Amino acid sequence: GTTTPVPSNALTTSSKSPFYFEAGYALYAKRPSRPFPPPFLSIPSTSFSEPLSTHNKSRDRRERVNGEMIRGVTNGDDAVLVSDYFIGVDDGVGAWGQKERGHAALWSRLVLHFWAVEVEKALQSSSQQGGGGRMDPVEALQTAFEKTKEATREPNQWFGTTTALAALLAADQKSPQHPLLYVTQLGDSQILVIRPRDREVIFKTKEQWHWFDCPRQLGTNSPDEPKTNAVLDKVEIEEDDIVVVMSDGVVDNLWEHEITENVMDSLDKWKGDMGTHRHKNEKGQNVEPAEQSYADGMRFVAQELVNAARTIAEDPFAESPYMEKAVDEGLSIEGGKLDDISVVAAQCKRRK
Repeated sequence: GTTTPVPSNALTTSSKSPFYFEAGYALYAKRPSRPFPPPFLSIPSTSFSEPLSTHNKSRDRRERVNGEMIRGVTNGDDAVLVSDYFIGVDDGVGAWGQKERGHAALWSRLVLHFWAVEVEKALQSSSQQGGGGRMDPVEALQTAFEKTKEATREPNQWFGTTTALAALLAADQKSPQHPLLYVTQLGDSQILVIRPRDREVIFKTKEQWHWFDCPRQLGTNSPDEPKTNAVLDKVEIEEDDIVVVMSDGVVDNLWEHEITENVMDSLDKWKGDMGTHRHKNEKGQNVEPAEQSYADGMRFVAQELVNAARTIAEDPFAESPYMEKAVDEGLSIEGGKLDDISVVAAQCKRRK
């Protein structure tokens, strides 16, 4: 897809920034996502004895929290959110699936949902102040974390942990004609910023670990918190720079140079095909070359990267970054790492 669902009653954010994301995302889950439990999802009635007044409630299968539709989409235990100014991937720790009342996918999705809502509020406040308001994605993540803990307490108690990673696009307050990227990282997912004209990485996040295969994470029994452990980078970028947000399902299976080559080759292929071939949009419909958008191109780039990571993940004899890290720890592990794979690819554009 190109953007993830937003409630119809969401705040209308009139950003003062002249920049926005043309974005697309692609997903692969190593196993189907568990349904969200009540009250986050209304289970359809199978009983004829139940009052008919519950009929309309049972038809609404969208996940909700505090009466509001939960933003983003779930991919296995991952959560992905894409808008024209905020993109993120939260990687839920799948081991919670073996615990009683454990639900990693619920935690990753709720944290990302509340995070997006808090960023939206901050942008609206900044817009009302003429674009001069303070922007702090880490503070927004801390609030999102607190709200997630509140939502998963008794009587709706569910346990889980998740990494958190997002990029917020804004204008540089000192130089409003230049785009500025706020990158927030907690855990082992990764963001790369690629400059197409040079075909090189100009910025990447650094993974955060407690120990091998145990990243920093937010949630049950974890000592990590955004205000003390999240890292915020402000990255000066240019129009047409590509921001790739990836869960560890990508970076455990592909090296940085492979990711960069894959992104650039996919972009070149899409541009080359755009004049001669039809592509399908996110609804699976054929789209004429003239009707294709940059977002369609980013969706193609994201899907090609997922395909490449999945090829290694499913190969027990492949060489992979995960295997290399394991060997460094004295562990005998071969092949790729089968995991949920989530990718958002976004290109910075200037509003006309």
